[in-house]
Amino acid sequence: MVSMKDVAKAAGVSTATVSRVLTNGDHVRQEVRERVMKAVEELAYRPNLLARSLRSQQSNTIGLIVSDIRNPFFTSISRAVEDMAYEQGFSLVLCNTDENPEKETIYLNLMHDENVAGVIFSPTRQTAARFSSLEIAFPTVVVDRSVGDAEVDSVLLDNADSAYRLTMHLLEQGYRHIAALCGETSTTGREREAGYEKALREYDLSPQPDLIKFVQPRAEAGYAATLKLLDATRHPDALLTTNSLLAAGALQAIRERGLSIPGEIALVTFDETTWASLVQPAITLIDQPTYEIGKTATELLLQRIADPSRPTRKVILKGQLLERGSSTYKTK
Repeated sequence: MVSMKDVAKAAGVSTATVSRVLTNGDHVRQEVRERVMKAVEELAYRPNLLARSLRSQQSNTIGLIVSDIRNPFFTSISRAVEDMAYEQGFSLVLCNTDENPEKETIYLNLMHDENVAGVIFSPTRQTAARFSSLEIAFPTVVVDRSVGDAEVDSVLLDNADSAYRLTMHLLEQGYRHIAALCGETSTTGREREAGYEKALREYDLSPQPDLIKFVQPRAEAGYAATLKLLDATRHPDALLTTNSLLAAGALQAIRERGLSIPGEIALVTFDETTWASLVQPAITLIDQPTYEIGKTATELLLQRIADPSRPTRKVILKGQLLERGSSTYKTK
């Protein structure tokens, strides 16, 4: 994809000048304008995105609405979206909902009031369940959350398969009394819980309700839920958490109780973070392609802005299982 930077370099001007030319801005000499348009033509750059925005009186701004910017998963996605938006001459407005449907509604209304060109959106569980009935007036791409059969572009991880692979890894290592901490505020937690249960059943193990906890996807909730599991008469010999914040809380609780990892309890999770490979032992996890998710979502959004009538696309990406010391203690 040819970027605005490429056009600027070919024309010998700044990206700001290219943006002004493409949006018919003021204070651009005719000679410079012609040079920029020549570079646009030679490089086959697609200024129709910006031209379309101008004709419809939309701003050259896209929105990104995420559930928790503190979650490294969304931090990485946000970086990718900003990088791609900048390359194509768009600015970005970032909104954080804290998994709160009321805040979510406020930000969706804000996007409408600002007449943004489009939005990349990670909806709450409540909104995902009724997505087909929403009246969203701007191009939209959904990330990370399933929205049923709604006709909308989306970029997702194969959550059930990822949790299945993590759980199968634990089972293959000899763990049998496996607990799961799942986020309660999105479809993601339910999908990962389904993958966890599927793996257990393949080993003829029945999922035990007292080992499955649906909690807020935050470190403090992971800490409190793990303490309860560890203080039970028989604590689990392995724990799967469905995001890195829950894993951080779980790790704190395990250390507070003085249990060894993986000798007395194994720990596996989702998402590579700065700390996951630095703690001892390093944490086994599913490394989600977060930057690729953000990049792909932005590409889909720009395509949708350029051609609102094109068929919708659902892109499902796979994570990579990184086996480390937090889960490789027992013999098969």
